[in-house]
Amino acid sequence: MTVSLPRTAVLTGSLALTAALTLSACGAAPDDTSTTAGGKSAATATSAADFGGMDALVKAAKKEGTLNAIALPRDWANYGALIDGFEKKYDIKIDVENPDGSSQDEINAVTSRKGQDRAPDVLDLGSSFALTAAQQGLLAPYKVAAFDDIPKGQKDAQGRWFNDYGGYISIGCDAKRVKTCPSTFADLLKPQYKGQVALNGNPTKSGSAFGGVWAAALANGGSFDDIQPGLDFFAELKKNGNYTPVESTPATVEKGETPISIDWDYLNAGYADEFKSKGVDWKVSVPSDGKFSQYYSQAINKDAPHPAAARLWQEYLYSAEGQNLWLKGYARPALMTAMEKAGNLDETAAAKLPEVSGTPEFPSEDQQAKAKEVLAQGWGKAVSG
Repeated sequence: MTVSLPRTAVLTGSLALTAALTLSACGAAPDDTSTTAGGKSAATATSAADFGGMDALVKAAKKEGTLNAIALPRDWANYGALIDGFEKKYDIKIDVENPDGSSQDEINAVTSRKGQDRAPDVLDLGSSFALTAAQQGLLAPYKVAAFDDIPKGQKDAQGRWFNDYGGYISIGCDAKRVKTCPSTFADLLKPQYKGQVALNGNPTKSGSAFGGVWAAALANGGSFDDIQPGLDFFAELKKNGNYTPVESTPATVEKGETPISIDWDYLNAGYADEFKSKGVDWKVSVPSDGKFSQYYSQAINKDAPHPAAARLWQEYLYSAEGQNLWLKGYARPALMTAMEKAGNLDETAAAKLPEVSGTPEFPSEDQQAKAKEVLAQGWGKAVSG
């Protein structure tokens, strides 16, 4: 979320040192006194059962009374309803700092505030960042009750991160400002879209923009092993005047500053609902020539100042209630298949998802690492001038 909504994946580990300094603050973290009768610390509990069960976890979390979150906009994948639901259910206050921040901001806060009571307890990260953060030893191993139902390829074996919700890269379009809305990446190169095509952030920091470049690569002869055609596509889009450096947000969409936005389908679908009453006719299509799907990942800060509340938040998100709330925000929850089988999926919400055919495939850790490097080195050159 570089400006308003890009929930982001970190693409270079050394970026935004200035932001890290800005986010640093004084204040020591409180001692972790939330333990079971057996003396088990919430900070080292690897499951609710390991801590003594859900009742013990709820009691300890309520004792802490607060959950520190960061970079969670209320209008991103229905997070507002999730936050309200958790607070009402457990009477625990969620403090959301910098709701429009990026994953880079999240990691800066984790590292610069280590040992402080203002450090984030929980993180919602682009998948490539979650992999990197786990390798750096920043995340606490924890397995929610539904851990076994999360698809194998969408979780860390140790529980340091696990996918939460995802979607497809889509093209959103203001049908009242654009005579004929584009539905493919090939369409975006047409001269009629001069100065109208935007990304949700900078792909060297933004997960959604990163996905947009990768989708463009797939549409132009690239692959999970080769994202360069995506950079070439945006270089051409910049050269012919169609690409705008204005990063799309709800505000820019409403004002007509970004009439065409390449973004996750759940965000574009949310815009269609949000702005209908304001006269914006926002159309959404998943481009047939560049289908790219990816999930974000949940994680707990290893040094979370509220470790019990952090773990309870994860349990809530992976309950049927939490997963269905993401679904109502047009995001595809990680437990969707398992919930369909169990019969507790919100079928009405599922029926409203943007239509997509085929089974999604996901890039491997090595492929993501390579793509990050290519983007870090080539994005600025591609869209400069």
